[in-house]
Formats: sequence, structure tokens, C-alpha cells
Amino acid sequence: MRSFLMLSAAALATALVSEPKYVLYYDQYHTADLPDKATAAGINYVITAFANSSLFTTEPAGVYTPFKPLAEIRPLFDADAKVCMAIGGWGDTAGFSEGAKTSKSRKTFAKNVASTLERLGYDCVDVDWEYPGGNGADYATTPNSAKVSEIETFPKLLAAIKDAIGDKELSIAVPALERDMIAYTAKQVRKINKVVDFVNVMTYDLMNRRDTVTTHHVSVEGTIKAIDTYIARGFYPSKLVGGIPFYAKFFTTKKGVECTTPTGCPTELLEAADGSDTGLSGALTFEKGNFVKAPTNLTVSSDATCGVGTAFKCGEITCCSQYGYCGNTTAHCGTGCQSAYGRCEGTDVLASFQKALADGKTDTEAGAQWYWDSETSLYWSWDTPELIKQKISTLLGSGIGGFMAWSLGEDGYDWSHLKAMQEGIKAFKPVISYGRHAKVHIGRH
Repeated sequence: MRSFLMLSAAALATALVSEPKYVLYYDQYHTADLPDKATAAGINYVITAFANSSLFTTEPAGVYTPFKPLAEIRPLFDADAKVCMAIGGWGDTAGFSEGAKTSKSRKTFAKNVASTLERLGYDCVDVDWEYPGGNGADYATTPNSAKVSEIETFPKLLAAIKDAIGDKELSIAVPALERDMIAYTAKQVRKINKVVDFVNVMTYDLMNRRDTVTTHHVSVEGTIKAIDTYIARGFYPSKLVGGIPFYAKFFTTKKGVECTTPTGCPTELLEAADGSDTGLSGALTFEKGNFVKAPTNLTVSSDATCGVGTAFKCGEITCCSQYGYCGNTTAHCGTGCQSAYGRCEGTDVLASFQKALADGKTDTEAGAQWYWDSETSLYWSWDTPELIKQKISTLLGSGIGGFMAWSLGEDGYDWSHLKAMQEGIKAFKPVISYGRHAKVHIGRH
């Protein structure tokens, strides 16, 4: 696997030098363990997640309060690191859809974003409308055919935000699966490219619960393919930031299947017809709580939160889901539920996770780590520190803008993934930011 680079003479003549972007999302769900200053050194963008998009659609705007004051966040990182406000996230589509509709709604949304940045002291904003045009969390109840207009209104909303925030930077988070790039046609990408400062490509979750055959949720090959696609559609390479997940994903393979190859094994039904989770797939982070015994002084949760990273358990009749919420649905009590924090009916995923980490296999052709647990029928996929460094070394020389990770606190066990990311980025001289005549292609040979 290697990359190659083609540049026009005009691009080389006008090349500018800039530091690679080293971006970390810092989310409200993983705040218990944070790296020391040395381990966090070099991070130049910190994106706090998330402000709900519906806050910005009204007049006056709703009030967003970050999970931690910026005055407490900034000292955790280098003095010149920028702190950005992320809006949206998985499942948050309603506010964006409403805000993008008309010229008036876009102006209101953009003005509210700008005033919130100013009030809270943010340096930049990250728009995480992850699936404009469809294929979002609500795809089963609101079909893509009802969202066609968003393909046109999305770039207009971004332009309005950029106009309102002035010199502050605007970034967006975008999907890596081509089937989800509905709003990112060549025509629209040209418009988006003009107004955004950088693009966080979520080069993970390349397998999700809508799939029926196993494949790597993250890989060097998958990252290259996503970056290639966005370049072909018109994004400047220097604006693209590749993604690294600080979590593993698991999927239940079909009963009776012997999964002996890196990809291609049939799975059980992972998502119901109404779009709901069947409880047979999920994710586990590399946070400290997943590697130590649960505290002995747990108290019953008063707000339905529970599990790793908290001191709360669920009541006797409810289960603690893999995502840290109490309930009694299959998604709460099935595969992935946290048995130390509530009732459980599913597979002991933590034990399988430990087996995967100990006995995992590397698909050298794809640049991916995987493991199939024959006892539980769980297929695992994740990034190792070695693969993170390989990914960065393969792509940073291509002219892309840098790398980001989701999310900071999810690597709290030993910070090995964050350290690999830090080492990979430090090993490179500043990347070249190419002008509009650049022609860049990254590919496998």
C-alpha cells in the first residue's frame, strides 16, 4: 500500500506552508480521565461536543452551556490551541433541517451561532450535521425523499454561518461512507469548499448496524478511499482532516457461521425495520473504566445514567446499556449491556473485548485490526497504535490537512492511541497547503 501525489506547476509555484491540524473532540460523556499536558502537547484544535442544533433556530436563541467552562478547558492544552464549539452530532438533525430552510431561517441560525461563540469565548465552530439529505438516525421514519431540499440548503446554511462569524474558523464533520455522502455532490462540494476552513472526515464507523456482512469499521484502506472520494468531488486536499476512533466496534455474526477471514461474514439482524437497535452490535472505548473492576460503592442512578465512568447503577429491574443509560428494552439489556451496573441478559462483551485485544489479527492488505470470538460470535474491529501511525505516515505526505480523533476521554486507559497520534504527527514537517489548481490523488497499488 502506498500513496502518490500529482501536482500542477501552478500549485507548486503558489504552495504555502502550514502546520498539520491535530484535532481532538472533547465530549461531555467522557470527562473523568484526561491526559497530562505532555501527552496532550501539540493538539491545536479542541472541539467540545455538543450543542443541540435546535437552540439556534429560535428568536431569541436557546441558551447553550458547555459541560465545562472554557476557562477550565484551555489550561489542559497548549496555550495556542483553539477551542471550538461543535453543534449537532449523531441523531441531531431537526434543528439543522429547520435552520437551513429559508434565507430568513439561515440568517437567524447563523446570527445565533455567532452570538453564542462570542458570549462563551469560542475560537471556532464545528457543524456536525452528519447526514444532510438523508441516511441519518431518523431515516426509517423520515425518508430521504423528504430531505432532498437539504442538498441545496446545506451549503447556504454554511455560507450564512461563515458570514456571521467573520474571522472565526468554520469546520464541518462529514461521513466517510460513500452511500452517506448524499449532500456532497461535486456541485455542492464546490460551494461548501469555498466557505469552510477544514473538513473533519469521520473515517470510522465504516461498518454500522445497517450492514449485513462484516467489514472493518476503520482501516487505512477505508480512510484512503474516503479522502480520495472527497478530493474527486472538489474539496481541497489541505482542508481534509482524516479521522481516528478511540473505540472498538463489535457485531454479532450469524449463528453457525465460522468467521475465519478478515471480512465477509454474514451477521445477525443488527437494525430493525423501524431503524431501532436490535442490541446485537455496539462499541467499547479504551477508557479506564473498561479495564478495571466497577466501584463497590455504586448508588442507584437518579437520572438514568449509569456504567463506566460514573458511580451509578440501575435499579433491580432495569439494565445499563453499553451507552450508559438505564432501561429495559433489548438495546439496554442485550449484547453489550454493562452487567456490573445493572441487570443483564446479553453477552459479556467486556470479556470478549479483552480476548480481542489479546489475540487480534492484522489485515495487512487493508491496514486494519480484527478478531472473531468463536464463543460469543462477536466480530471486532478497531485501530491499534501501530495502525494509527501507519495511517498518518501514509496520508500526511499527501497534502491533506491533518488528523482528528473521537474522542479525548475514550483513550484514558493508557493513552496509547493518543500517543501514537501525537508521535505520528510530530514525525512530519509542516504539510503543504495547495492552491486551487492542485491535483492530488491518493491510491492503493
